[in-house]
Amino acid sequence: MNGQALLDRVALLDLVMRYCRGIDRRDYRLVRSCYHDDAMDDHGAMFSGGPDAFVEWLPSMMANWEATIHAITNSLFAIEGDDAEGEHLVMALHRSHPPERREFTVWGRYLDRYQRRDGEWKFLRRRLIFDHGSIIAVDEEGFAAIGSDAPNGRADRTDPSWELRLLAELAT
Repeated sequence: MNGQALLDRVALLDLVMRYCRGIDRRDYRLVRSCYHDDAMDDHGAMFSGGPDAFVEWLPSMMANWEATIHAITNSLFAIEGDDAEGEHLVMALHRSHPPERREFTVWGRYLDRYQRRDGEWKFLRRRLIFDHGSIIAVDEEGFAAIGSDAPNGRADRTDPSWELRLLAELAT
């Protein structure tokens, strides 16, 4: 693998990670910055459309969840010049609000098409594929016991990660 191929893979993986951070921290400006203006996002029956409509839809959808975690595991890229494709295994945990919290876990894959324009890789098409899922009640006693020794994560700008200036400025 030559140096440019390695740089492209790092840039593409960083793009995928920025998307996950944007979704989980509700930084919709960061999410929008991941897409070309003429891109399409296909989340099946939930949503299919362009990036502006996707970002407009996200707040109402994400309001259902107290917290989310989008974790990317296996990632594979195929790159040809300024075009690329990727497949990423995603575990997306969605925790509903109290009092009867539940955890919705989705295992799926993102099938992506990317394009580099003006030296920057962005999504041209993102498609969510569902592979497996489960719903379980939150073990409130265990949640309280485990989560008491560290600051709790938040799905907004009160999350401790917003104290890191460089991360907070990713979409600017």
